[in-house]
Amino acid sequence: MEPQPTRPALDTSSGATPGEALTFVDGVRRQIPYWATVTKRTWRGSVVSSFLSPLLYVVAMGVVLGGFVEGDPDRLEGATSYLAFVVPGLIAAHAMQTAVSETTYPVMGMIKWQRVYESMLATPLQVPQVVAAHLLFVTARLVVTCTVFTLVLAPFGVFESWWGPPLAVLSQVLVGVTFATLVYGFSARLRNEEGFGVLFRLGVFPLFLFSGAFFPVTNLGEAGAWAARLTPLWHGVNLSRMFALDHVTWWLAGVNVAVLVLLALVGWRWSVTGLQRRMVS
Repeated sequence: MEPQPTRPALDTSSGATPGEALTFVDGVRRQIPYWATVTKRTWRGSVVSSFLSPLLYVVAMGVVLGGFVEGDPDRLEGATSYLAFVVPGLIAAHAMQTAVSETTYPVMGMIKWQRVYESMLATPLQVPQVVAAHLLFVTARLVVTCTVFTLVLAPFGVFESWWGPPLAVLSQVLVGVTFATLVYGFSARLRNEEGFGVLFRLGVFPLFLFSGAFFPVTNLGEAGAWAARLTPLWHGVNLSRMFALDHVTWWLAGVNVAVLVLLALVGWRWSVTGLQRRMVS
């Protein structure tokens, strides 16, 4: 019989007396070696999905297809070319996809298949600490992915200022974190993986297409445009594009940030209560 692969070790020793609970920060900190090991073992598999596929999207949509689209700033929300229009929205949409991919099957696997959460919660760790550490890992992956993607595309001349790209990256990470918290709560409540197909087909894919990443939402008509503006991804796409193009309407940017932060807080609560009911109750 072949030996089974070992899991990364989880350091939960606290130096505390028996029965004494870990602080929230200490509980999260003691999971960092585990998630660092997970990253070390899995980063190669994420290269294609995180960098190569989006870059091919940019070349196909922004360069090839963009060559047939007139660069009218009045129609492209201030962009002087279709490439400059599509890149900020595409990175924001990719942040959503990355967050969803890291909080669907991986969460269910840690609950149902590998049962890693079960072993974690058998230690002094509490549910909020476990959720926070997982989401911190997702956030770190979002930061790396969005930053590298932005650096790779910078030579294409799609950014209009030096300060815009860092703020665009922050907005992309924010929209990713928002989706990570919401989808985490959804995954924690699922009993089998069939629900993920519904999520991708009726949630992620329509948002990817109709959030304004590839064309202005005004092309959808008045009703369609307002429907698109009610989605979380549109707020991230709009923020990312405004900063990248140095075409910022600050009150609207404030609304975008407020909506995403509020949804992220709701998603955090949704995630903690979902895992609490699944693993503890």
